[in-house]
Amino acid sequence: MINPFQLLGISDDVVNAIKELGFEQPTPIQEQAIPVLLQGNNDFVGLAQTGTGKTAAFGLPLLELIDFKSNKPQALILCPTRELCLQIANDLKNFSKNLSNANIVAVYGGASIVQQLREIRNGVQIVVATPGRMLDIIGRKAIDFSNVKHVVLDEADEMLNMGFQEDINEILSTTPEDKKTWLFSATMPAEVRRIAKNYMDSPVELTMGTKNSGNANIEHEYYVVRAREKYDALKRIVDFNPDIFGVVFCKTKLDTQEVAENLIKDGYNADALHGDLSQQQRDKVMKRFRDRSMQLLVATDVAARGIDVNNVTHVINYALPDEIESYTHRSGRTARAGKSGISICIINAKETGKIRQLERIIGKPFTKAEVPGGFEVCEKQLFSLIHKVHNVEVNESQIEQYIPRIMDEFKDLEKEEVIKRFASLEFNRFLEYYRDAPDLNVTPYERGERGERGERSERGERGERRERGERRGSARDGSYTRLFINLGAVDEFTRGDMLSFVCNHAKISGKSVGKIDLKGVFSFFEVENEVVDKVFGGFKSVEFNGRDVRIERSGEAESQGFGGGGGRREGGRSFGARRDSNGGGFRDFSGKSRSDRSERSDRSGGFNKKESSRRKKW
Repeated sequence: MINPFQLLGISDDVVNAIKELGFEQPTPIQEQAIPVLLQGNNDFVGLAQTGTGKTAAFGLPLLELIDFKSNKPQALILCPTRELCLQIANDLKNFSKNLSNANIVAVYGGASIVQQLREIRNGVQIVVATPGRMLDIIGRKAIDFSNVKHVVLDEADEMLNMGFQEDINEILSTTPEDKKTWLFSATMPAEVRRIAKNYMDSPVELTMGTKNSGNANIEHEYYVVRAREKYDALKRIVDFNPDIFGVVFCKTKLDTQEVAENLIKDGYNADALHGDLSQQQRDKVMKRFRDRSMQLLVATDVAARGIDVNNVTHVINYALPDEIESYTHRSGRTARAGKSGISICIINAKETGKIRQLERIIGKPFTKAEVPGGFEVCEKQLFSLIHKVHNVEVNESQIEQYIPRIMDEFKDLEKEEVIKRFASLEFNRFLEYYRDAPDLNVTPYERGERGERGERSERGERGERRERGERRGSARDGSYTRLFINLGAVDEFTRGDMLSFVCNHAKISGKSVGKIDLKGVFSFFEVENEVVDKVFGGFKSVEFNGRDVRIERSGEAESQGFGGGGGRREGGRSFGARRDSNGGGFRDFSGKSRSDRSERSDRSGGFNKKESSRRKKW
């Protein structure tokens, strides 16, 4: 039987490779785009949602058009983030593994440019790049694009949102005029349409679904709560979905880190992904998420671009995005490859009008859902446990030796009593936590209505963070002690890692840990006064990577020169950027200007002023 991809014109070597990856039937965009792109003589505009198979739609025909006998660059793929850059490059390497002499290089900031230059010098046919780092390499005259026949602009709308218009112009000016340009985008704002007009000649256009529409397999829900109770609502929604495997979106890097830390302290398997993490830290977080050893990934919009993880069940908008189109990208993290998913918005009463705008943009209604009550959560968790017990796979050979002792332990209990006690192990925990749990739901009101002032739903995120901080206490009010540890970011620790490291060795709860101030080779963290002795006791003989781990009170450490400086302080957190002495923007501790192009491609949320005026706000 002929493989469907062979019928589209893909060669046997590539078909055999993608069959091993589980590709059986082409997606709609692959089915329609591949035959057109295989002709190789047309510019192309493809509009389709994330998760519909766009990488294979342009990657498979590209592999058929490349001359792999030549080691010169023949195709350039530009994308907005390093995560997406790595994803595309890895996919193409997997697709081409049966092709001899196929060389694909990923070029992105945050990794060694020396290594990337070495790979380019060794010969490459396809370059996958973020705009900033690509400009750096072009500036070094380290690559020759004179033989480039095809340029792919993937996630074009997001590249424009991030302010890469000028960079794209400069990069494309180094490529031949007779090249063919393939543009792929999830949405089609006016700026993307302008790119098609400027760079293409009578392009073939393919639209899957309605422009700017959402994936048909995604259900959209929204919950209306007080701003100060948004975090409590998030936890309750997560608890009501025991098998959740999702992405939580926040607006800023600070919010992302704070929500992730709070989730970890409250016992959830979560971590943060944002632009302040090193490439090694981001890879570590993404590996845990892909391996499903993490339940919740808390991310900013830009950092989450390129997250191609199957079976994500939920996308939770902890804060609505600033740009309407970004919602489409966020929700596209779920319901990938034909699966179904749920996109949830947690809003305050004044944001109901934004939900109506989203309904008009994506052409789908949102369901107003009620934040579940404590009893509903306990009931859901109980039956989730029962379902898991009923379906668990029993390892007969290993468990058999323990059965006599187990039966002896339960000999004085009836079957019903054993079941009740077993179920209560998990049920009692949630029952205690949600005892007398308040109703978090708020009646929404549309724009123009005053609403109930007592709800103060207009409280901003900053006030919400401040209020949560006051509830937890801090070293300043005397309830916490600030400690020094000789481990930091250079040891590839994130705040979440540090929290787990301290709790595991000191045998304390995450709720006993306050602010964590992560530095380069050391860090500071706060713990409740009552557990200070446990921390010192737990770290008496701990080693990390062959060296002793040292814990001291912050005053003693600072007297030895380990200050809390390196940036201004705000609310106990350290910001690693300070104003350039020349007044020209911000510089990090290495002295490099953040306006450096190689970093701009990896910065979360950065954009040119010229582009910002064109971005579609609420």
